[in-house]
Amino acid sequence: MWRNGTADAFRLTLVMLLWAACFPLITVGLASAPHLTFAAIRAILAGAALVALGVILRRPLPSAPAAWGWIALIGLGTTTLGFLGMVHAAEFVAPGMATVIANTQPLLAAAIAYAFLGEQLGSRGYAGLALGFAGIALIAAPRFLATGQDGYYIGIAYILLATLGITLGNVIMKRVAGSMDPVMAMGLQLLLGAVPLALAALVIEEPSSVRWSTEFALVLASLALAGTALPFWLWFSVLEKTELSRANAYTFLVPLFGLAIGLAFFDEAIDAFAAAGAALAVSGTWWAQAAATSRR
Repeated sequence: MWRNGTADAFRLTLVMLLWAACFPLITVGLASAPHLTFAAIRAILAGAALVALGVILRRPLPSAPAAWGWIALIGLGTTTLGFLGMVHAAEFVAPGMATVIANTQPLLAAAIAYAFLGEQLGSRGYAGLALGFAGIALIAAPRFLATGQDGYYIGIAYILLATLGITLGNVIMKRVAGSMDPVMAMGLQLLLGAVPLALAALVIEEPSSVRWSTEFALVLASLALAGTALPFWLWFSVLEKTELSRANAYTFLVPLFGLAIGLAFFDEAIDAFAAAGAALAVSGTWWAQAAATSRR
């Protein structure tokens, strides 16, 4: 039990680190490609890689029509809405700050998981989520209170759209986890979720305007494989045996990783608010995780 818990903790921490790196990669990639086109290519590459891996490993495709319906809903929420919100948010919100605000998701997911999955963290667990949220609010406070931030609020709206889609996708993932192969399920949801993005890109944008270069190809490959395919596979695999609310507590680690990446690569300052907020976010993660573990 201890070894399994340690392995899951490592996988979840790795997932959060990889997801934190997504916003900076998106920011760099968008300099060479239209928003929706970039999102669609990312999803198609990640989905194709997972499905190809599934074929090589001889993993089974979903057989029941209901399973395909659930996968399509996961793709609509997690990939279509999630990617749509993230790529557009990157135009208005700095990478480190975007990773912070996006991770209000555990609170929304906990409420939905309680209503539809019957998950209960207990008073300590919910206190941990509240503490993590307080950390996020503290980090974001200076920008919310600043004047002349119209574009910033547009970015917030896109992030909230992505958060809603990801939350719904996560709840469905938890509901079906264990009933289908993780590699195939995540690969297929990425491909199905890419369809609305690709259609919208064809109508609204000019996909042929992508400026291909070695740097863009490397960014796209890193985002699709290390930032998308791998973490989705790990995440869905962990959900087979871990409560969604417990796994989601690790999401509060993303602000810490995001701020570190922003500081290292984008010269984003870490002030007293950010430092204190990061400490609260990490404390909330530990508290919610410890409370969930004690209830097992």
